[in-house]
Parts: sequence; C-alpha cells; structure tokens
Amino acid sequence: MGNTITTTNFNFPGQQWVYKGKVREVYALENDLLVMVATDRLSAFDVVMPKGIPFKGQILNQIATKMMEATKDIVPNWLMATPDPNVAIGQACEPFKVEMVIRGYLSGHAAREYKAGKRTLCGEPMPEGMKENDRFPQPIITPATKAEKGDHDEDISSEDIIRRGIVHEQDYEVLEKYTRSLFQRGSEIAASRGLILVDTKYEFGKNNQGQILLIDEIHTPDSSRYFYADGYEERQQKGEPQKQLSKEFVRQWLISNGFQGLNGQKVPEMSDAYINTVSERYIELYENITGATFVKADISNIQDRIERNVLHFLENLHQ
Repeated sequence: MGNTITTTNFNFPGQQWVYKGKVREVYALENDLLVMVATDRLSAFDVVMPKGIPFKGQILNQIATKMMEATKDIVPNWLMATPDPNVAIGQACEPFKVEMVIRGYLSGHAAREYKAGKRTLCGEPMPEGMKENDRFPQPIITPATKAEKGDHDEDISSEDIIRRGIVHEQDYEVLEKYTRSLFQRGSEIAASRGLILVDTKYEFGKNNQGQILLIDEIHTPDSSRYFYADGYEERQQKGEPQKQLSKEFVRQWLISNGFQGLNGQKVPEMSDAYINTVSERYIELYENITGATFVKADISNIQDRIERNVLHFLENLHQ
C-alpha cells in the first residue's frame, strides 16, 4: 500500500523536538506551537499493525477537528488550525498523565470486568443484574493512567489519582466536569446521526498560562465506541450483539486470527484486499459520525503535500 503515510521525518522551522506515538507524530516548534500529524498507522491491543490504512489519518484528523469545533463553546481546546487533511496545529500543553474514560454503557473493557465478577471499576459501582451493552443509570468515569511506550494503560480511581499526586484535586474536579460536558455534547451529536456514543476517552493538558485545555483527538472511532441507535433496544432484549461503529471490527478480526496483543503472539498478515476493506469501513465511520461525505485528499505524495501545507501556514503566521 504505497499511498499511505506510516512515518514522517520533517524538519520544520523552529523545530525543537519530535514525539512519535502509536498513530500520531507531534512536532514541537518554538513559541509553544505543536504540529500534530495523523499517520495511517493502525493500532489495536496497544500494538501498531505492520501496514498503514489508506486515508485513516485524514479521517481521524478531520473527525477530531469537527468535534473540537462542535465543543469549543463548552470546553476550551488546543486547536488553532488544520492546514492539511492529516495535520492539526495548536498550542503546546503539559499533558495530564491520565486518560479520562467515560462510559454510558456496560461494554468493552467494563463488560469484560463485569463478566469476571467485578462490581466496581475505578471505584465506580456497576449495578447488579446488568447485561452486556446495557445503559448505566448514569455515565461513569473510569480513568486510566497513560502508559509508557509498549505498556498497557491501567485503570485507576479518582481517589488514587489525587492521593498519588498524579493530578491536583482542584484540577481533577475540572477534568471531571469537562469530561461530563463533552460526553453529553458528544451523545447529543451522535443521537442526531442515529448513533449512541457508548464510551470514549478525553485527554487534557495545561498551556503556559495555566489554562486547562482539551487536547488530542475526540469522538473518533479510535477513541470512542458507537452503536447504531436503530434496533438497539430490540437487540438488547434478544441478547444479540449490538451493531457497532468503532474499530472493534479490527479487534474482532485479530482475535479470530489468534492475536490479542499477548506475549508470544504474532500479528496476522493483513492482505491488501483486507486493508482496503478496513479503509472503506473507516470512510463509512467518518460519514456516519459527521453526516458529511468524505472527500479523499490527494495521496500521490502525502509527505510533500503535508510539508508544503505546514510551511505555508507557518509563513503566513509569522507575517
């Protein structure tokens, strides 16, 4: 798959350092500017797959951008501009070392813990008698510590976050408030598209003025789980699996091919035909989540396109 971007090696004016995450590469420039490049890398079970997915970076970047725009009236965010389909530029922040996970439904990790007999998750009670994918009486916040490279994120309670000094109590109260507000807005946006926002995660940081800002991606299929609202109740009553809109389909394919990210397991080979179907599913996700038709960017030379667009933005910024 030649027309994907799986790694970058830019050298922008005023560049100070580069961070390469699972699917994003972040370039820190002078004047507290960050250039975040969404690559076409695919991560599942905290493992990056060997091949890129065409248009995936563009899709995630553009969903996140639209969602940042749709929530900036309730929670301030880091974003300044998106000069390229794969690029977001904004304010540098010192990230909080927790991911704020919020769950409206007993799904995914929460359902697996529940099935194993647990009735609390990160100190939050989960009522008796629930079935997988049932709605919680109220959304629960189940934070995770941000793992160092290669490690799995770990569940943690709000009490432990404060007790261990990971986040100061006053700041943590703001994170919780913002998380609930964003989930409420995200749920309303999803409902308007015939979707249910099941669970999601948010990340926050502080800028150099000490203001808490929303950072990273939000409400994308990589950071969130969606169900189709149509037929949800009927499927629950019959005990059938819910129709999902997330990258869960990739996880399920990996599980069926003997891979769950455990030691000694080998990532199964993804054929070009399968990769194209993943790309098509991501485009479908984009159109369902945003309600807009996906417009494919020119991918004849993604690296050159990104560099050209970022340099043009930086030149105009300094004029």
